Amino acid sequence: MTHCASEARFAVPGVNLGLFYFTPSVSLVRNVSRKAAFEMLVTGEFIDAHVALECGLVNRVAAAGELDEAVRALVVSIVAKSRVAVAAGKELFYRQIEMGIKEAYALAAETMVCNMMDEGTLEGTLAFVQ
Repeated sequence: MTHCASEARFAVPGVNLGLFYFTPSVSLVRNVSRKAAFEMLVTGEFIDAHVALECGLVNRVAAAGELDEAVRALVVSIVAKSRVAVAAGKELFYRQIEMGIKEAYALAAETMVCNMMDEGTLEGTLAFVQ
């Protein structure tokens, strides 16, 4: 997850120097749409924080003076959740991305069953039902 200050700007400017940024293109195309990534790579132009938010390069934008608090609030929100559930979800998230749809659903089902068997998850589910 990525936060940035509203004043932030982003670019992959190698093409401006006659050098295509091959290595950064790998992660860029995996984090934003192909169209947005390709445009950034072939133009070398800067985008502002709000465009970065729109194309999915960042998750949230905050004023520079409020950035630390925005990040802290997000961390507090995540840390308050079940450590087991977050860890399992994070692992599934990254593993399933490169899989076919059937394999991804099979892995999701397997992960969900394992997560449901965790003692804390069982307690939380029972408390919710009651």
